[in-house]
Amino acid sequence: MSVPAPSAPPRTSTHPALALIVIAAAQLMVVLDSTITNIALPSIQKDLEVSASGLSWIVNSYVLAFGGLLLLGGRTGDLYGKRRVFRIGLTVFAGASLLGGLAPNVELLIAARVLQGLGAAVIAPTALSLIATTFAEGAARNRAMGVYAAMSGLGATVGLLLGGVLTDYLSWRWVMFVNVPIGVLVLLGARVLASGEKLHGELDVRGAATATGGLTALVYAITQGGDRGWTDPVTLGMFTVAAILLITFLRSQRRNRHPLLPLRLLRNRNRAGSYVTMLFIGAAMFATFYLLSLFMQQVKGYSPVRAGFAYLPFSLGMGMAAGIGSRLAGRFSPRTLAGPGLVVAAGGMLWLSLLEPSSSYFTHLMPAMFITAVGLGASFLPMTLGAISGVDRNDTGIASAVLNTAQQIGGAVGLAVLATVSTSAADDKLPHADVAFFRALTSGDLTLVQRAADALSHGYTVAFASAAGFLLAALVITVTTLNASPQQRTEDAAPVHIG
Repeated sequence: MSVPAPSAPPRTSTHPALALIVIAAAQLMVVLDSTITNIALPSIQKDLEVSASGLSWIVNSYVLAFGGLLLLGGRTGDLYGKRRVFRIGLTVFAGASLLGGLAPNVELLIAARVLQGLGAAVIAPTALSLIATTFAEGAARNRAMGVYAAMSGLGATVGLLLGGVLTDYLSWRWVMFVNVPIGVLVLLGARVLASGEKLHGELDVRGAATATGGLTALVYAITQGGDRGWTDPVTLGMFTVAAILLITFLRSQRRNRHPLLPLRLLRNRNRAGSYVTMLFIGAAMFATFYLLSLFMQQVKGYSPVRAGFAYLPFSLGMGMAAGIGSRLAGRFSPRTLAGPGLVVAAGGMLWLSLLEPSSSYFTHLMPAMFITAVGLGASFLPMTLGAISGVDRNDTGIASAVLNTAQQIGGAVGLAVLATVSTSAADDKLPHADVAFFRALTSGDLTLVQRAADALSHGYTVAFASAAGFLLAALVITVTTLNASPQQRTEDAAPVHIG
């Protein structure tokens, strides 16, 4: 997920098994944190009295920091030593997790999530680079890459299940605390990793600041637009700030000798198409986790642990489709694989848009989740192949890293949009539906509970329909831009995070 490691032969670890465990545990910890808080959201909302618009920031603050600083994190490891930077990232991540678990209010929790995202943006790319510096090229490195990819895929599932168990049997605060002992153990084990050579160059701190600041302003503007109105001065002001910062970022990348985003990568239609498609896929997928978690616990009344296990068909469908897709990649083009997958995913999302408070899990929710997941799972590998199609071998790492960044950024912006859509649609049915729901539960007003649940359900289903629109937009982009031939993924390409 960073620029490629230097071509010099790596100094292999004297404890390869332990080194692989350390890298795998770090990657798993980072990826599961993208979803582990979703299951805990209703409990956090009730305990800290979080508004509907503020709730999405608990997820988005992590995703924005992670996605916005991902490329900078990888570059930092190259310049200052991968093992050293890896350990710094672990320290920041574990410390932020402790802070989040102790947070007395939502503001401090969101600040802790930002710090977690900062730590993750350093850990994830350096963990991948450490595979190249710790394991010799060949079978050993290929096995390590396989484990790394598996952790990327399992992270979302583990996060959902673990989040449910911890929230139900301990407290939502343990979805934060759980990272502390894991982080400490990984930090102690990091001494067995080979650091690798340091490269010469510069950090594009200005680029990272303008990109992350611009995206944060954009997400804030979208959220405020739903709360205050789209013509509100604060909303318009934040949209203006976002435009200025993002334009400044693109201009700086054109002039910088060491850009975070080499604009040459966007000149190829397959790569550009893959990046934009992944933006839309990320937008639909991240919001789906968020909305389903709220629907199952608020409207259906599932416990956190039941909601976590209810996601198993989603994880199964995504894993099955990804496995089948990897075997077909050498026979079919990325467009041929991704196109049908996106059609299936959009169909599953439209099925979710028909959910009602009385809908059955086994006859509606479960099959709709499974179908959506199959379609999404079939789309990830083709996007990776499209992103590295025709790329110079020295740019393979950065090309796939940009794809991961696109997924995270798309997820953050998409979640802001769909959470706003959901809240607005629910409030049209019943003003401040989320507040009314919790007030009715406290007072025992069953009539108001039902009205609020109907309003919230309406909001979620309107958002699911909008997510289907994102996936159809991704389909159009895939069909019109991707023209790469059947190919195999190279070992230097970073696996896309599933979740």
